[in-house]
Amino acid sequence: MMLCLGSVGLVLLALTVQNGHGAPDSAGWNGKDTTERNYYTRYHNMTEISDWMEKMKRENPDVVSSMVYGQTYEERNITLLKIGLRSTKRKKAIWMDCGIHAREWIAPAFCQYFVKEILQGYKTDTKVKEMMKNLDFYVTPVLNVDGYIYSWLNDSTRLWRKSRSPGPVGCTCYGTDLNRNFYANWGTVGVSTNCCEETYCGTKALSESEARAVTDMLGKMSGDILAFLTIHSYSQLILVPYGHPNISAPNYNELMEVGLGAAKAIKAVHGMDYTVGTSPDIIYPNSGSSCDYARLIGIPLSFTFELRDQGEYGFKLPEDQIQPACEEAYAGVQHIITYAHDKAFYSSAATVTTTLWTTVMTAWVFSATFL
Repeated sequence: MMLCLGSVGLVLLALTVQNGHGAPDSAGWNGKDTTERNYYTRYHNMTEISDWMEKMKRENPDVVSSMVYGQTYEERNITLLKIGLRSTKRKKAIWMDCGIHAREWIAPAFCQYFVKEILQGYKTDTKVKEMMKNLDFYVTPVLNVDGYIYSWLNDSTRLWRKSRSPGPVGCTCYGTDLNRNFYANWGTVGVSTNCCEETYCGTKALSESEARAVTDMLGKMSGDILAFLTIHSYSQLILVPYGHPNISAPNYNELMEVGLGAAKAIKAVHGMDYTVGTSPDIIYPNSGSSCDYARLIGIPLSFTFELRDQGEYGFKLPEDQIQPACEEAYAGVQHIITYAHDKAFYSSAATVTTTLWTTVMTAWVFSATFL
């Protein structure tokens, strides 16, 4: 259920089904849907999301490309969109991933919304264009592809959380919690060694191909990434490293200040309150998360976002809440991204510019027509 946002740039209730293998998407794809006004107000299966990614590349060839950077246990591609204006110079980067936990459908929906917004924004907004010039955004709409597809199979699999790899020898259950499998205080707190539990951390750090894929990419890019964002649901939280109760990030005060600013921007959109802090302080300790790993390797701004709601619907957030949830989350992410960008490129001007831009973006969200 958790989400992590990393350094900026810009850019249990549980019904578990432990047995059985992955399955293809149960719903068909209608290409016409990508032109409908309500596309971004619905959840989409993996086939539809993959087709949407191709459409984004086709319609924006100068700024959008894709990259396969790993494979899942069931040998499906893990693909990201790289978004940014071309440059002859080495660029800074923003990382965002969604869907590391299969049942958190609002997370991939937000990644799609985020891509739409920046692709529309840079054409008319000078600030967004500047950030697109200075930054490349690496956006993975669905990281846990196998699990996400499985969650679409039927009602009994809808609340599936983990990957779809088989358990160790002697275990009849499937899946590892990918957000407990990273090399960040792995296996120390907030995990289970029971392969049938939802927080099963795997047989060792990076036992899962999905976690290895992210680790490899971050390792290659860590010097350029200003922000790491990982998107989850639910609980309306902005979490900062670390999940271990006895370890604090060296820039904890900065992370809290930026996170609180993001929560303020979120509240200004639809009045929703987001709580900011470390996981042990707010909910529970944990280890092996991607957010913690990003901060450990030196990415300065790393955050986990837990989107709507606070438990009324939980992981089954109704589709009529997708638009407002994405609008407010975008304002929060935009605050972090702007801070990261301006700190890197303007330094002392970061705080003033971020405050101004957050105000402008909040006003724009209220006035814009949803496309």
